[in-house]
Amino acid sequence: MSDVINQLLTLMACLRDKQHGCPWDQQQTNKTIAAFTLEETYEVLDAIEREDHQHLKEELGDLLFQIVFYAQIGKEDGHFDFNDVVSGIVEKMLRRHPHVFPDGRLTSFGQGASNTTADLSAQWQAIKAEEKAGQQVGSLLDEVPVSMPALMQAAKLQKKASKVGFDWQDSGPVFAKIREELDELEAAIQDLEKDHIEAEMGDVLFAMSNLARHLKVSPDVALNRTNVKFRRRFARIESLLLSQNKEITDCSLEELDQYWEQAKAEGL
Repeated sequence: MSDVINQLLTLMACLRDKQHGCPWDQQQTNKTIAAFTLEETYEVLDAIEREDHQHLKEELGDLLFQIVFYAQIGKEDGHFDFNDVVSGIVEKMLRRHPHVFPDGRLTSFGQGASNTTADLSAQWQAIKAEEKAGQQVGSLLDEVPVSMPALMQAAKLQKKASKVGFDWQDSGPVFAKIREELDELEAAIQDLEKDHIEAEMGDVLFAMSNLARHLKVSPDVALNRTNVKFRRRFARIESLLLSQNKEITDCSLEELDQYWEQAKAEGL
């Protein structure tokens, strides 16, 4: 293991040291740092979206620190350590890539036969089936974490169901389903019942996530791109108003919409 990794592991052990460590780090558990892990993951995605390589490097470091944190807690509790984490993922990747490592060892790299995409897909399914052999049987959807962000979770659930044939063959029926769900949402709005509106809105979002999956687009990534675009254009509106000594609260919606169209025309 490289010196820099050893330094990081030693640093984490020092932070968690019961006598001389950091009081905050000492108090953390897997559950208390879970929210930070999610936050760091989204910051990595943000840096990727902005193509900010300097910040991507920093955010990847922050995410790696989270992994080391979990490994240190696992070591203290006697469950696993960082070496176990690394060994486990290496073993799994070697096992899942027999076309790259024919005998399941790094030393066999470059000795594998070429495979078609179809071959790799069939091989992957066989490997997954072998890995699941002997595991407790439950719902097919149990493999999708309930803590996963909602849009991502929806796409994962739909993908799992699709593998056993519970899916449309193309995007046409999905569009029809979206229109149906929108009609039901509009009807729910007329009823003025919050629970009904929320349920129907969820159905619309679920259907939209399904469309994204059919189009091979991540709904989370797509929505995040739009969020970034909205931030950029709104910031341009603020900039234009500042240059004209105007307050945004003094502008009508029509005026703001004109500034928005200007920002859009500028390619923002």
